[in-house]
Parts: sequence; structure tokens; C-alpha cells
Amino acid sequence: MINLTINGKAITAPEGSTILEAARANGIDIPTLCYDKAVEIYGACGLCVVEAEGIPKLLRSCSAKCTEGMVINTESKRVVQSRKIAMELLMSAHEGDCVAPCQLNCPARTDCQGYVGMIANGEYDSALKIIKSNIPLPAAIGRVCPHPCEKACRRKNVEEPINIAQLKAFAADMDLNKDSYVPECKESTGKKVAVIGGGPAGLSAAYYLTIMGHEVTVYDMMEKMGGMLRYGIPQYRLPKEILDKEIAIIEKTGVKLVNNVKLGKDFTIESLKAENDAVIVAVGAWKSSSMRTPGEELQGVYGGIDFLRAVIQGNAPEIGEKVAVCGGGNTAMDACRTAVRLGAKEVYVVYRRTRNEMPAEKIEIDEAEEEGVIYKFLTNPISFNGEDGKVKSITLQVMELGEPDASGRRKPVPVEGKTEEIAVDSVILAIGQKLVQGDVSELTLNNRGNIEADPDFFTTNIEGVFAIGDATNKGASIAVEAIGEADRCARAVDAYLNGQALDTRVPYISKRDESTIDYSDRTKQSRLTPKVLAPEVRNKSFAEVSLGFTEEEAKAEANRCLECGCREYYKCKLLNVAQRYDINPERWAGEMPQKYTRDENAFIERNTSKCILCGLCVRSCREVMDIHAFGLMGRGFTTEPSPAFALPLDQTKCNNCGLCVQLCPTGALTEKFNLPKQVPLNEEYTEEFVDIDGKKASVLVSRYNGKVLRVVPNDEVSRSSGLSREELFNLL
Repeated sequence: MINLTINGKAITAPEGSTILEAARANGIDIPTLCYDKAVEIYGACGLCVVEAEGIPKLLRSCSAKCTEGMVINTESKRVVQSRKIAMELLMSAHEGDCVAPCQLNCPARTDCQGYVGMIANGEYDSALKIIKSNIPLPAAIGRVCPHPCEKACRRKNVEEPINIAQLKAFAADMDLNKDSYVPECKESTGKKVAVIGGGPAGLSAAYYLTIMGHEVTVYDMMEKMGGMLRYGIPQYRLPKEILDKEIAIIEKTGVKLVNNVKLGKDFTIESLKAENDAVIVAVGAWKSSSMRTPGEELQGVYGGIDFLRAVIQGNAPEIGEKVAVCGGGNTAMDACRTAVRLGAKEVYVVYRRTRNEMPAEKIEIDEAEEEGVIYKFLTNPISFNGEDGKVKSITLQVMELGEPDASGRRKPVPVEGKTEEIAVDSVILAIGQKLVQGDVSELTLNNRGNIEADPDFFTTNIEGVFAIGDATNKGASIAVEAIGEADRCARAVDAYLNGQALDTRVPYISKRDESTIDYSDRTKQSRLTPKVLAPEVRNKSFAEVSLGFTEEEAKAEANRCLECGCREYYKCKLLNVAQRYDINPERWAGEMPQKYTRDENAFIERNTSKCILCGLCVRSCREVMDIHAFGLMGRGFTTEPSPAFALPLDQTKCNNCGLCVQLCPTGALTEKFNLPKQVPLNEEYTEEFVDIDGKKASVLVSRYNGKVLRVVPNDEVSRSSGLSREELFNLL
């Protein structure tokens, strides 16, 4: 044994050991991507470098031997700089998507690809658990979300995006129709948190913090929890019975719900802070925005949020037979379709741009028109005209589209001297919503009139008080945005309660160049949408419009997924090291050395664009299996591991043992035999034994829900048996 020091820790190691072996034996992590004890040392990746006192150059720890008295630093400034450059060079030639674009575009970062894949396999429970790790109210959100995930879905480059939102609702409904999944909570921390506001932001924050082991109470001014999900979205889009069930599941985790109490009347932020270790303000935006148009004060002119809330609470106003709704967003669609259901004979939507510029969902626009709504495009109210204090008509300025504005949409400009007037019994202003400022007088507001909260830590001007959702910073947004904030805020609060620093660094991930992707080999399949009630039926009722997916429809739609994200994401060694450092591969950008190609057989998929030339596949095939199916072909930048003469794997000596797949650190080689779509790939191998010609043979096996996913020969008997992968599966 010899004595040495690594990172200030005195250790001993057998004589002849490498620095890497000595470090790992003593729990000291040195990254490497080309090393495995099953094959000869190669030293290709350059990541295992360390600094040794008295030696001017950096040493590759995978090959450098320990010597008596050696003093090693594995994380010196010089070492880290060398590793960063090595990683940047590797990543600059690595092309692949760590995470699917749909997930990256979801404000809650939901693993859309994961749960869509589970639905495709009929694994509905697993799909629900994936969803609920990010969204506590999936049945509600699946019905009302404007699904930014679908806007990023690459399936649209083939024909149409995957119907991700409806698949989310399907999985959630399947769960609600049986003993619903309730996540386990960590052991109690003894810390108490008060949440003000029971909307999607407040309920989600409470859910996450309760799972973390904290005691959470939600205080809300309304008679029931749900916020704008309950009081701002009509029954025909989101049945409140569904919302009630999901809130009940949140309550089952241990969240305490207190209704009919109002901030500023029944308690203050400071009074809650005195009784709790932290407070989260999620009061929402409950005030309808004004158009600042003459006549808004007339009887019969309603704010969109006020109108919808009154209807949902059973206090629908008398709107008459002729109704005008001003606005082009989803709230305007909710208001006009609600007015139809209340019996209005003529319902107009007044919007200053054209149909193409409307921010509302296309399906909402189309379904409203099917129900009888009349669109008045390129018009803008310039006055609401009344008689005896009640609105009687609207004067509309005719508009035309000019140059694009800051949003990228063409700016509507008045057509001079051109107006029209329409008779109305009531007007609904659905142009936005704002915070009721008097409710949060204890907090600092920004120039928009919203709570000023740190964008990373969600802190306010009061120590221990955090703020999220529609009441903060930029103002009202979509529900899934509030849920995403709630998740990040819960982590910030948890770190605060535990006296820890919160790491807000955005970890590096690899993304493909969209312009290089070829979809020509994809078969076109039409997008499936759930059946809906007929227009002449639904416009007379508040029954839910969408009938939802059947199992057959859901699985068929889910199977359209292109699976853009990497299967190896959860165990990718390359990504693990890349996220360890702040790297910028773009500074080494140049012509990509490898084209994005797929070469596969029944068991193994090979994608050379993800390869970093670590050589593990070539060396394991040659040194361990003695098969020589792979070799390094080409020179310089064009080098890639490939069968001789670029033959398909099926035409080589490859026996599909899977050792190359097991050792590949990047996902350039993946195994697909018997592998369900998007199984969570954090599985562990266990040693099992099979009988081969009367001999006991060891194999490493990974199982998922009892199904064999992967088999790797683990001793000489199994490796030299000549059995194919399918034959090994059959033996198990």
C-alpha cells in the first residue's frame, strides 16, 4: 500500500493503482466518459485530468499511477478549466435533444413526451404520476390549458401537433374514476407555511410544500377553492365536479384549506407571518381591466371576469337579447359562449384585428361561431351609448391593419371617418384582469401595479414572504404558468426554511438544429380530437362540450409522438458531466462532423450524431466479446464507429449482446427490444441466472413492471454461448 493525498484527504491505495481507481475507492468522484474497467485504458475524452504537486502538466487519472506521497487536486481552477474546454469540444460535435421541445415549452416543465409514451403503452397510472410530479390539477389543466407544449411539438412539421393537453386530461380522468393516486409526503419538518389564495398557484405551492414535509394552510376569500379555475372558467369547459375531486386529492396529502377569509379583513400578511415560518401570497387578479371608453359606467356594461364569476355563482345578470363582448382572448370566448347559453339571441364579439390575430384558441373561436356568435372584426368601441343610465348601443370605429407592433402582430389603425353603430342590451369587457391593489398594501408594487417579486427566488420586500402567480410582476397569465411558478417557489421556500442556498443555475442541455431535421420518412397520420356535443345541443346547456378520448383514441393519438427527447436522458453520463460545469459549446461551433443518421436492427438503434468517439463500443466488442462488429472508420472530423464497409448491423457478426449499449455514455447506441415507449430509464440491473446447456450462466437484467427490458451477458458462459438476445429473453 502507498500513501497519498487527494483534495486534502489522506488515503492509501494498492501499489500500481491508477489515481482514478484510488479516488473512486475513497468516494472521490473524477468524471470520465471513455473509461470502463472491462476494457483497456484509452484516455480519449480528456475529462479525468487532475493536478499533481510538482508535476507541471495535468495527468490523466485513468492511466497515471499513484506514487508514494503524491498530492492530488481533482478540482483546481486549472483542472476545471481543462475539463470545461474538453466538454465544450465534445458537445460542439454532439447533436441530439436531451429533452423534447414540448417539455421545454411547457411553463411547468412537464415531461410531455414521458406521459404521452406511457399512454401509448396503456400505462395510465405511470402517465398520471409523471404528470403529477409537475401539475397537481391535471384534469383541470388538460381541459383549459392553451397548451404551449403543442406549439413546440415537432409533429406539426409532419402534419399536426400531438393533442397533448387532451391526453393529459384523459390520464387524469382515468385516475379520478378509481382510487386516485395520492403522493407520499416526506417526514414532517415541523415548519409551517401559510398560502394566501386558493387558485392554481396557491394550491400547487401548498401541494409541493406538503410533499416536502411542511405543514401548509391555504386561506381563500371565496366559498370554495379553485380561484379562476372555478370562478373564471365556465362549467361547459371545466366541470366543477372535476375540480372538486382534484382539490380533494390535494387535501388528502395533508394541506389544510380555509375558505371565506379575506386578506386585510380577517388577517394580514404580518399576522400570518407571526404564526408561520413562511408566507406565500398568491391572491390572483380579480379585477376586470377597463377600456377607458366613454360610457363604461352605464348599467349593463360588465367586466368579463365579474360576469363569468356571477354566472358561476348562480347570480347571472339580466343581459337581454343583444350582447356585445369586447376582446379576442379566451376570456372573451368564455363570455360570448356563456351569453349564448343564457339565452341571448344576438351575441357579437368586437375585436380590433382580424380572426388570424385573435389570441384565443382556434377551437374556441370556431366552436363559438358554430354556436351562433357573430364576429365584428376590425372594429373597436369608441363609445358606449345609453338611455336613462342603461347601455343601448355601441359606436364602433372601423379599423385596418398597419405595420407590426412590438408583439409582431400588425397594429390596428382607425379608418378615418368610418364608424358603425350596433344596438345592444349589454356589453361585456373581456380585455384583461388586474390585481386588486388594496388587498396587498403591505407589499411593494411595481410600475405595472403588481406585486414586485424576485423572478428566481419569489421573495418580496418582507423577509419570509414570497409571491407568485397573476398578482406578481408582469400580471395575469395562463394557469400552467402559475403552476410552474408555484413549483419553483416551493423549492425556494423549502431552501429558505432549511437555511440552504437555492441553486438557480439553468443546467446545460443539448438541442438539435431544427433546420437539419428531415421528416420525409414519417408517415402522415391525422391528429385525433375528442368528439364534442353538437352545436344545437351544447348552446342550450352548460354540460361539458368535449366528450374526451376513449382508450383506443388516446393510445392511437399518443402513438403519433416522434419521441424527440433522448431515451437515455436520466442516465446519460455525457449530460451528467456537462451539467457539472457552466459550458458554452457554441464558441467552438463549426461544421458538424456527423450527419444525424439512424442505423438499426431489431434490437439496437445507432445514432452517429450523438457519438463523442469515446471508443467504448468498439473496444468492448473487440476486447470483451471478441466479435469485432464495430470499428473506427474515417479520419479526423469524419471518424465514426461503424461496421466494416458501413454494413447494417444485421449483416455483421453482432449477436445483440447489448454490451456496447450498456457502456455507451451518450445515447448514440440505445436498445429497443421489448422496450416500451418512454419507460423511465433510471432502472437498475440485477444479476440473474439462466441455464445454458446445463451450465449456470450469469446475466444482468433490467425489468419494468415485471417485464424484461434489457439483458446483458455477465460471464464467460453467457458471452460465449452464441445465444441471440431473443433467446436469452426467452430463457428468462
